[in-house]
Amino acid sequence: MSEDVEPDEDARSAAQAAEFDTVADWTAQAAAALSPAHRIPAACRGSGGPPALDWLLDRCRVGPTTRLIDVGAGIGGPAAYAAGRTGVRPLLIEPQPGACRAARRLFGLDVVQADALALPIADHCCDVVWSLGVLDTVPDQAACLAEISRCLASSGVVGLLAYVASTDIDEPDTNHFPRPGELTALLSGAGLEPIDRTPLAELGPVPDGWQRRADEVDHEVARRHGDHPLWQQAANQERGVVRLIDTGQVTGQLYLLRRSP
Repeated sequence: MSEDVEPDEDARSAAQAAEFDTVADWTAQAAAALSPAHRIPAACRGSGGPPALDWLLDRCRVGPTTRLIDVGAGIGGPAAYAAGRTGVRPLLIEPQPGACRAARRLFGLDVVQADALALPIADHCCDVVWSLGVLDTVPDQAACLAEISRCLASSGVVGLLAYVASTDIDEPDTNHFPRPGELTALLSGAGLEPIDRTPLAELGPVPDGWQRRADEVDHEVARRHGDHPLWQQAANQERGVVRLIDTGQVTGQLYLLRRSP
C-alpha cells in the first residue's frame, strides 16, 4: 500500500476488534487454563520478549517507585514482566475492552480503558511511558506521540518499540508502518528525541521455553476457536505482519526517548 492511500477505517476497526478484543480475551482464557508460566509469554505477542523488555527496563531505570504507564498495553504481558522484575506498579492504558479484561484476569494489574489519542493522564506526571508495538496500529500517529510527550515529566523517558517499513509495502488493514524518515519527523513533531536505539533483531532470540509457551497458548486458542471467523481474521492478520518481518520489509526498532530541550 502506498503512503497516500489510507486503509478503510471500518475495515481497520473491525480487524483491530478481532485481534485486540475478542481474540485477546480468548488468549487470556487459554493461558489461564494452561499454567501461570504461560501467561506473560502469551501476553507479549508483538510487544517484545525478555531481551527487549530487559533492554527497556535497564535504560528506563524502572524501579519500585517509578510512575510507569503502558500505552496500548494489550493484555498486559510487558507490564506484568516489568512488575515481576522490578516491583513497579504500572498503569495500563488500553482501548479494547477484551484486552482490558484479560490483563486484569491474568495479572491483576490496574487498567484503564482509553484511547491512545486521548490519554486520561495529567500533564507531565509520568517518569516512564512505554508504547510497544502500538504506533503502527493507531490512525493518527502524530497525535499518539504528542499525547505520550504531554504525559512525560521533564526528566522522564519513553520506551518505544516501533515497527518500521523500509519501503512502500502492502500493509494489513490494521497497520501503517512508518518509514524511517517519517518516524524521525513524527518524533521531532511530538517534541521527542532519541537518546538510545537498537534494532530488535540485534538483541537476540527469546528463550526457547518462552517461545514454546507462547506457541502452546496459540495452539490452544486455535483448538477452541479455529473455526470462528474472528479467529481466522486475526490469524490472517498476524500471518501478514509476520511475513513482512520475516522478509525484512518491516523491522522492529527499540527507542529510548526524552523530551527535547
